[in-house]
Amino acid sequence: MPAFLFWLFAGVMLIFGALVVINRNPIASALSLVVCFLGLAALFMSLDAFFIGIIQVLVYAGAVMVLFLFIIMLLDLRAEERRTMNWVAFTGGFVVAFSLLVQILAVISRTQMAKQTFPPLASQQVDDVRNVGLLLFGHYNLPFQVIAVLILVATVGVIVLSKRQLR
Repeated sequence: MPAFLFWLFAGVMLIFGALVVINRNPIASALSLVVCFLGLAALFMSLDAFFIGIIQVLVYAGAVMVLFLFIIMLLDLRAEERRTMNWVAFTGGFVVAFSLLVQILAVISRTQMAKQTFPPLASQQVDDVRNVGLLLFGHYNLPFQVIAVLILVATVGVIVLSKRQLR
């Protein structure tokens, strides 16, 4: 993958990830998250992790975001009202974020591994689907089931909350 494509997809992810937080309209936020997921899928594809990239598009950008949009529409969330800016909190947050960035850059500049290029991966034919399936249902079966139950509980909770508003 050429370097400019990496930077393009990484930039798309950063811009639309920031738009998820900045947008006051929940639907625009959810759609920005979809574009962010698509950028992540493109980065997975560039790493030759085709299965994970396709699953990223199908599961997260597809099913999960449709569920989020369904919940947003069901709860009838409105755009957040404009409030006055708390400049003290904004300045404090900016100082903390900037100091975190300075610390991260200082650690990266002192780390020898950060200065080396990553060696190319061995180009062997590996069955991604089989390996991911064995790993997911072998080592991570319990967390997989817990996440499924949490999604089910969240969906039922949203339906119960929306039914109360109709009464």
